[in-house]
Amino acid sequence: MEITEVRITLRDEPKLKAFANITLDDCFVIRGLKIIEGTNGFFISMPSRKGKDGTYRDIAHPINNETREKIEKVILDEYKNELSKQGIPTDDVKISEKPAVEGEVQ
Repeated sequence: MEITEVRITLRDEPKLKAFANITLDDCFVIRGLKIIEGTNGFFISMPSRKGKDGTYRDIAHPINNETREKIEKVILDEYKNELSKQGIPTDDVKISEKPAVEGEVQ
């Protein structure tokens, strides 16, 4: 699977920094990914929908960490490019540090 296109729409909100749409293999689009600035850095929030019980559930999401990391890197790199075009510094844009998962080799 290759991410063949990334479109970024910047936002000027405290935590929500941008929306992203990605195209996979020039044939499948996922819209509504969010670039969020958290306390430990930036992360990508997958598109979600609010259920009748008030909880949010992802509509689409990667099923393994390798794919999630690939999507995050490509989207955040394009986000940095978009900020640079606007003359905005990108030094603080880093993927959030994830806590170690029990049993995971570091």
